[in-house]
Amino acid sequence: MKSDEELERDVRDEFKWDPVLDADDIAVSVKNGVVTLAGFVKRYSDRLEAEAAAKRVAGVIAVANDIEVRLPAIDQRPDPDIARDAVAALKTELPISYDRIKVIVKDGWVTLEGAVEWQYQKTTAENCVRKVKGVKGVTNVVTVKPKVQPSELKRKIMEAFKRNAEVDANRITVEANGSEVILKGTVRSWIEREEAERVAWSAPGITRVEDRIVVSP
Repeated sequence: MKSDEELERDVRDEFKWDPVLDADDIAVSVKNGVVTLAGFVKRYSDRLEAEAAAKRVAGVIAVANDIEVRLPAIDQRPDPDIARDAVAALKTELPISYDRIKVIVKDGWVTLEGAVEWQYQKTTAENCVRKVKGVKGVTNVVTVKPKVQPSELKRKIMEAFKRNAEVDANRITVEANGSEVILKGTVRSWIEREEAERVAWSAPGITRVEDRIVVSP
């Protein structure tokens, strides 16, 4: 097991290794394997990338992201302009289902509401509005309508785990209750834990994934 000091060093090194991340004003602290990120960045994408970089480090068991987004004056835009471009982005990425999603913008922060049939639609909606100029953050409360029976859901997820090279299906159990899923077990890294959760979310009709998987390097 790495010490907190070693984890802090590794996270800072991972930041330096990432060519797209401007981490000059990001502070890193670690306690009992939990990484806390503070400070500020000039782009929302940097906030997300810093969190992703920290999670890539072996031995990290959780990340608290308290980084503030401070857009340069040149990148700040009125909320109506951001909303217009966000809707345009949704139309481009989700031409069939974009009209089921409502966009609300306040002080540069985008909230997505509505209901879709697939988790990928909810994820795609968030990913495309993240890229809109002037966005400081995104809250995604779009819901996913259930489509399949719990037993079928569990079977599909376990089969997907077995096909996935990054997930050890033998160390993970799946419990399905309606359209909600609980994941349990142990994995070797935070990345494997995230991949297991991503696979579960990919199942049709999923509305909630409770990830109880423990990271045990």
